[in-house]
Amino acid sequence: MKILVVRVGALGDVLHALPAVAALKRARPQWRVDWAVDPRWAPLLVGDDERGPTVDMVHLTPAKEWSRAPLSPATLRSIFTLRKRLREEHYDLVVDMQGTLRSAVIGKMAGARDFAGYNDPRESVAASFYKRKIVRRGVHVVEQGAALLGDACGVSLQPGVVEIPHAQWAENWAEQEAVLRRPMCVLAVGGGWGAKQWPAERHGALAVELKRMGFDVVVNAPIKDDKIASRVVEASEGAARIVVCNVTGMISLMRRADLLVGGDSGPTHLAAAMGVPVVALFGPTSPERNGPWGPGEIRVLRDAASVTSYKKRAETDAGLMNLSVTTVVGAVKELVR
Repeated sequence: MKILVVRVGALGDVLHALPAVAALKRARPQWRVDWAVDPRWAPLLVGDDERGPTVDMVHLTPAKEWSRAPLSPATLRSIFTLRKRLREEHYDLVVDMQGTLRSAVIGKMAGARDFAGYNDPRESVAASFYKRKIVRRGVHVVEQGAALLGDACGVSLQPGVVEIPHAQWAENWAEQEAVLRRPMCVLAVGGGWGAKQWPAERHGALAVELKRMGFDVVVNAPIKDDKIASRVVEASEGAARIVVCNVTGMISLMRRADLLVGGDSGPTHLAAAMGVPVVALFGPTSPERNGPWGPGEIRVLRDAASVTSYKKRAETDAGLMNLSVTTVVGAVKELVR
């Protein structure tokens, strides 16, 4: 069998789809499994040699660039080139693990004999592209993904531990520059939207307590002048420091982390997938459905006042505001005891 998985992004979503694919490769190591993914998230799947422990090959799908100029000649050339490469592989099966119109179109471009997806995808129009519509099973999205891929392939799958690829330059950078001492705690202070973000001032106060506990406190940031990270460091009065890194660098940084505290964000899910102990601060999103998943110790804090909603509001969720620094420190102490 030759299979194409479509899960273009984002970081946490790719990580939540990965346990299903890893389980399939363990069950059927002789099968070829490729992945269509945004270039930003490809380091989660393949390393320096463009191959990965789980995925045989990735098809880079720069969907974010396409959306900026959907009708430009460059975008059209990129789409036609991707379509040509997908068709050349002659896939037996395509599985859309994203469930949007865009991912369904990408999957359809492969021209496979079989195309499967959820019967209730995120965007309902996507289902019209599928040859097989599979009933969603499971509570957590990781469980749902394993059920979808397993049903599509006719293989019983149980999601398990994943292996994240290495990039030697990033390993060297983390060892020689980013990591100053251990134990090290990473604060993942961002999030997809404001409602999921614990206040920067509380992250700063938490950093002070973590430093007292002996941690080198690191705030990861995508750019040097990241506003949220800068506010946290300022509020910490020197207890925390910023480490700027892309996804490849963040993987190597996380490989050396002893603890992560963060919200429902990509870095939190990456840490969990890599077995780093995690204290996750949840507000409007459901940890039962979207919580961190991995082999390490995980503590999820969510106040009863939080109401599940995936609306991208700017104001911090009321329940998340109820999580005090004292509560989070208590969870950290319990976890590292």
